[in-house]
Amino acid sequence: MKETIRTRARELGFDDCRFTTALPPASSRRFDDWLAAGMHANMGYLERNAHKRRDPDLVLPGARSIIVLATSYHHKPASRSPSEHPKALDEEGPSSKGALEPALVGKVARYASHADYHDVLAPALAKLAAFIDSQSAPPTRSLWYVDTGPILERDLAQRAGMGFIGKHTNLVSRGLGNWFFISEILTTVSIEPDPPEGNHCGKCCRCMDACPTGAIVQPFQLDARRCISYLTIELKGPIPLEFRQAIGSRIYGCDDCLAACPWNRFAKTGETMRHRFRPDLTQPDLLSLLKMDDAGFKKLFEGTPMMRTKRRGVLRNVCVALGNIGGGESLPSLERAAKDPEPLIAEHALWAIEQIKNRKQT
Repeated sequence: MKETIRTRARELGFDDCRFTTALPPASSRRFDDWLAAGMHANMGYLERNAHKRRDPDLVLPGARSIIVLATSYHHKPASRSPSEHPKALDEEGPSSKGALEPALVGKVARYASHADYHDVLAPALAKLAAFIDSQSAPPTRSLWYVDTGPILERDLAQRAGMGFIGKHTNLVSRGLGNWFFISEILTTVSIEPDPPEGNHCGKCCRCMDACPTGAIVQPFQLDARRCISYLTIELKGPIPLEFRQAIGSRIYGCDDCLAACPWNRFAKTGETMRHRFRPDLTQPDLLSLLKMDDAGFKKLFEGTPMMRTKRRGVLRNVCVALGNIGGGESLPSLERAAKDPEPLIAEHALWAIEQIKNRKQT
C-alpha cells in the first residue's frame, strides 16, 4: 500500500512522498519556548492552536500515519537587465516620452511569482486522500492540509525523511534543495514510516550570513519580528523604521537565506508549478504598481499568493522599496500615494519621499 500511495502521489504531480507516524513531534518543547520568547510576532494563531500542533491526534482523532508531500517550485530565472524590463501593467512611463530609461523594479519571493499553491495543490491532495481511504478497509478517514493546518509540518517532514530543518529553520531536501512546498495528509490508516533524515548543515552558516536583518538569531532559531518575509507579508501595520532600509527593493517576501543554501545545486524543476509560473511578477515595475486602485490590484494579483497582503500591504511595501532605490522620478508618484485614503500607504509614502530628498541633498 505504501508504494501504491507513493506512485499515485507522483501521478498527481507531487515531487516527493514520505511517511511518518502520527505521534507528537519531539520538537514541541522548542516550539513552546519560541512562543514564550515572543518570536512569533503578531501571528497569534500559532499560540491559539499550539496544543493541536503538539499532538496530531487533536487534529484528527485516531490518526495513525502522516503522509508528507513535496512540490517543487524551482525554476531558472531569466537574466534580464532592468532596462529590458517590460511595462507589464500599463503603457505609461518614461519610455512613452521617447528615451528608454531603466525601470525601478521590485523583488518578489520566488514562490509568489506563481499561481497560489494553496489553490493548485488542493485538488491533488483531495484526490490522494480519497485514494488512501479507498485502498483501506472502512471506516477510515484522511485529512489533508497545504500550509494551513495546525501541525508542526517541518518537524514531521524531517521525521518522515523528506529533508532536514536547516539553520534558517526551513526544510532542506537533499534532492530538491530549498525550493518546494510541503503538504500533508493525516490518516487513520496505519502505514509503515520512513526513516528520519539527519541534519546536513555541518559548519555552514551561509543562510545566517545572508539574512539582511539578522532574523536568524542563532542556528535553528528565527525571530519573525526581524524577518523580511514576516514584515512584508504577515505584518498588517507599519513596518518598523529600523528595518525599512534593510528591506531594499523587496516588496513581497525574501529568499536570501534560502538562496544561500548550497544544497540548491540539487534543485529540480517541478512540473506542477512550472505551468503556473507568472514571469510578469518576477520584477514588477514599482511606479506602475503604485498607480493601482483596488480593481487594478485584483486584476493583476488575483489567484496569486500576493492577494494575501491586499493592496494596502503591497503598496506599503512598494513605497518602502522606492524610498530605498528611487530617485527624483519617483517623487510625483509617491506624492500622489501620500494622499491615498489608506493611511498605511500614505505614511510609508511620506517616509519614502523623505528618504529620496535626503539622498538628493548629500
